Amino acid sequence: MALDWANGIVSISAGVTLLINQDFRLNSGLPERCGTCAVRHRAVCGALSDEELYQLNAIARHTSVAPGSVIFRAQEETEFFASIVSGAVKLSKSLPDGRQQIVGLQFAPDFLGRTYGAENPYFAEAVTEVKLCQFPRDGYEKLLKEFPALEQRLFTDTLQELDAARDWMLLLGRKTAREKVASFLLMLARRAGDLGCQHLDTRAVVHIELPMTRTDISDYLGLTIETVSRQMTRLKSQKIIDMVNSRTVAVADINLLEEIAESLD
Repeated sequence: MALDWANGIVSISAGVTLLINQDFRLNSGLPERCGTCAVRHRAVCGALSDEELYQLNAIARHTSVAPGSVIFRAQEETEFFASIVSGAVKLSKSLPDGRQQIVGLQFAPDFLGRTYGAENPYFAEAVTEVKLCQFPRDGYEKLLKEFPALEQRLFTDTLQELDAARDWMLLLGRKTAREKVASFLLMLARRAGDLGCQHLDTRAVVHIELPMTRTDISDYLGLTIETVSRQMTRLKSQKIIDMVNSRTVAVADINLLEEIAESLD
């Protein structure tokens, strides 16, 4: 791959040359949309040098996905991967009789897709408006081989996702309804903190947006809708949370919420 940043030229292979729009470059040495991206340092691409970012940017495109739209379908051929720039995505799997189970939630700056896999293993659906930085499968897997730092970062993030899945198995199998709801709210509060300050201020009220309906939340937690509502009301009566509206929760005592989630209260 030949590079000529001064003139905005990237030669991918013999006979294939991309002209990079000058608007995508900053004096700092970064592509403009990378330099202004709110999640770049936390996404997998945060492991790349400026020059490597240009090469990744050359194959990237930004897309917006409306709530309720399917991003991936299970068992369909993998055509692209993506980093979530904003919004929430639910992952689900289906049984042959049509029953579905939500198996995961992903937010910015999570990575969507299974690299080196021929098919998507699950459905991925936008539960809010989602903005993606999308990469074609072949081009991205080629860069993974060329950029060890990118491959290492993706591997590390995958292991963290595996750890989170094991923690969720513990939640589903052993935690009480109260602990499950508290754990869910705590997870959302921590993710909200990840996109702002690096350390969540335990003294401040944290406002979180519920990314799913009560039906989806109950499915995700393995509870009934009525049980989720009762536990939310209980947390509100204890002044641990407050319902600003039907989708916004104000967490007034993050420390106590954590104690409940971790069975320490």
